[in-house]
Amino acid sequence: MLKGFFNVPKAVNEPVKGYAPNSPERAAVQAAYTTMWNSQIDVPLHIGSEEIRTGNTRNITAPHDHQHVVGKYHLAEKQHIEKAIANALESRHAWANMAWEQRAAIFLKAAELIAGPYRARINAATMIGQSKNIHQAEIDASCELIDFLRYNVEFMTQIYADQPKSDSTTWNRLEYRPLEGFVYAITPFNFTAIAANLPASAAMMGNVVVWKPSDSQVFSTKIILDVFKEAGVPDGVINVVFGDALMITDTVLASRDFAGVHFTGSTHVFKDIWAKIGANIHNYKTYPRIVGETGGKDFIIAHPSANVKQVVTGITRGAFEFQGQKCSAASRVYIPQSLWPAVKEQLITDVKSMKMGSPEDFGNFITAVIHEGSFDKLASYIDQAKKDADAEIIIGGNYDKSVGYFVEPTVIVTTNPKYTTMETELFGPVVTIYIYEDAKWEETLELVDTTSEYALTGAVFSQNRYAIETATVKLQNSAGNFYINDKPTGAVVGMQPFGGARASGTNDKAGSALNLLRWASPRTIKETFVTPEDYRYPFLGE
Repeated sequence: MLKGFFNVPKAVNEPVKGYAPNSPERAAVQAAYTTMWNSQIDVPLHIGSEEIRTGNTRNITAPHDHQHVVGKYHLAEKQHIEKAIANALESRHAWANMAWEQRAAIFLKAAELIAGPYRARINAATMIGQSKNIHQAEIDASCELIDFLRYNVEFMTQIYADQPKSDSTTWNRLEYRPLEGFVYAITPFNFTAIAANLPASAAMMGNVVVWKPSDSQVFSTKIILDVFKEAGVPDGVINVVFGDALMITDTVLASRDFAGVHFTGSTHVFKDIWAKIGANIHNYKTYPRIVGETGGKDFIIAHPSANVKQVVTGITRGAFEFQGQKCSAASRVYIPQSLWPAVKEQLITDVKSMKMGSPEDFGNFITAVIHEGSFDKLASYIDQAKKDADAEIIIGGNYDKSVGYFVEPTVIVTTNPKYTTMETELFGPVVTIYIYEDAKWEETLELVDTTSEYALTGAVFSQNRYAIETATVKLQNSAGNFYINDKPTGAVVGMQPFGGARASGTNDKAGSALNLLRWASPRTIKETFVTPEDYRYPFLGE
């Protein structure tokens, strides 16, 4: 490898700002919040060089004040999806053949724009549109997104540098081609960083993309689009459409040039997409790449040796940050009888101290869940727990959607380890606890492993190294991200590659080179310097 050829800036994790009272970053995000709260944005489709306003619009509202409209976005029809595909394919040749360092420069610039002039805006947009408090917005919309962009450039150069052995007779090399066709990116509401990374990671490897963001994340999508445009992403490389998910997906998957899907969302939707791809397989030019991160029913298990305050902090942060609307959120917990009285007391104290309300008030730890459908689902499970003999709500259990979709952080204790909220993904601020007998440590580990169809994240708390080793081995297939003496959330790009198996996804590890490899189709090139001119081998000699 030529010296300096892959000498891109070394990726470093973006420091998290504190937003303490009277700090400049706090003042900046408060000013951006006020400005954006009082404005009306208009978000068109972005197809090729066009911003298309269909006139068929839907309002953008804040979950914590659902009557307050902050903008509108335009819905696509089938013809627009077909146009987006055509524009992507038209742009493919120039983008795929652009030198890798030029693509890298675009996304490194995007990272610096977010770190600097766009930081307050993208955080404020995430606070308004997704009801994240400032800390949750900062670690997501700023820090994680910056990290994704920086580290993906580094991972890309590592991939390109990985070359086969050559000798004096042949020169062997790998060419990491983009996929032949276009990539379909489907992104969720809960992480602005994921929304940007799914189309960007595929694009960075030379692919063109049709991107469908969540209808509940359009407000921060607009800021992502502004950043990408200023950073220099060419027209047609990332085409953005909104509208009926079924129509968009069916149109995309019907295209012969569909080459892959990059998905984060529900397990049910992902399985349906996979089935449709299978049904259309004879139509495609190439076997599509299917990459998905889906649901989770993530666990915490405490050993009798665990530190009570550490366990309680793991539960409260793991279950209730961003109202539990993380696929990695702690939602089922296993506590030994000997620790339960102390854990219960501290847990009730901590949850009672949490303030709930608008993210505009920086003193609020809990804000609103994303929309009415989520609110109603959570309320129904809470109401059922109030009725069931094998469940008890020890803290929380109230909810109110008169102004915003507010659900109190709720702790359910059950005597049934297979109780519905121990098995069903709720995606909200509800955690269920099962108390086990201290002597049944290994039996309880087996219970943890077999209770859920998911295998995304999990955590063990213990001061006993033998217990930690036992849990690590027995829970090997229970979580793609396993945490020892920490909450099961908060994976950091470049440190904890993220993804799970079973019903939690394809485990292609966002935030690592493993994911980027899925968006490349390598070609091996062998060049022989002195080519043979006679078919005969030595063994044929007399």
